[in-house]
Amino acid sequence: MFEEYPFKANDGFQCKLLRVADAASATKGPVMLVHGAGVRGNIFNPPNETNLVQMLQQAGYDVWLENWRGSIVCPKNEWDLDVVAENDHPAAVKEICRITGAQSIKAVIHCQGSTSFMISAVRGLVPEVDTIVSNAVSLHPVVPDYSKFKLNYFLPLIKPLTHYLNPHWGDDAPDFVSKFFRTVVQLTHRENDTTVGKMVSFTYGAGFPALWELNNLTATTKQWIRNEFGNVPISFFEHIRKCVDNGVLVSKDGKTNYAATAPKTAARFVFLTGTLNKCFRSLSQQNTYQYFDALRPHYHQFYEYPTYSHLDIFLGKNAHKDIFPTIINELNA
Repeated sequence: MFEEYPFKANDGFQCKLLRVADAASATKGPVMLVHGAGVRGNIFNPPNETNLVQMLQQAGYDVWLENWRGSIVCPKNEWDLDVVAENDHPAAVKEICRITGAQSIKAVIHCQGSTSFMISAVRGLVPEVDTIVSNAVSLHPVVPDYSKFKLNYFLPLIKPLTHYLNPHWGDDAPDFVSKFFRTVVQLTHRENDTTVGKMVSFTYGAGFPALWELNNLTATTKQWIRNEFGNVPISFFEHIRKCVDNGVLVSKDGKTNYAATAPKTAARFVFLTGTLNKCFRSLSQQNTYQYFDALRPHYHQFYEYPTYSHLDIFLGKNAHKDIFPTIINELNA
């Protein structure tokens, strides 16, 4: 179904692009899907009746999945948002344009793929991207109080024990540290989710579960998720903690506020959020939409979905009815 295109980020790190096969039949230009932290491009390809990859292809798009260095298919590495924004996304966009001959492309970006891509965009590093659909969080991260507590008080306790967290420890805990965290999760998470799903909630949010509403997932997708999460470095959490504390994306050293100066992009933004999101509050996307709307009124768009959370925006069994048509309409616009 996919053709593989390895590419080197600007600093030489080896990443990978996946292109939906039969792209010659596409009647529209390229669209790049950008995954979040500690997953992979395949997160947009769940075993549902119809997923976003399929709907975009049916709509005539040349669909590409980016596996940036936060992907579980890449070598284990300690990354932060600045490194990804500077090196991975700009190189991926240029590679797609080189291969396809396109002068411009569109992007659908999620979670930490969204925050890092947003840094690329406002710094003017991806001028080829003219439409950006962002889910969950972008320029102004707002998290639940319990997540703030974990970032500020629990993270310093974890750092001496491990350089990574890995939700897959729910199924495969190879050493004492991973077994310890799995035991903590088993004692504190009683929701009707898989062991990996519970570890996901422990790692990324404040809910039970944190990244989806269980009634939005099919039983098949719920099990499929078990193989879609892997290592995420503490170095990332340290960076996002500074951003959360500031209420806006800042550089890892805290010296640069990425919303302090006018964004160096002419892209049109479409912001999506789930009201029930327990990883990043819906206020995250509301704040960023208001920021861009003030700069160029009535140009950008904002959509909030009252029965959705974080990742079920893409994994939900009814997302092909509730959400994907809006994404496609906005890309077409």
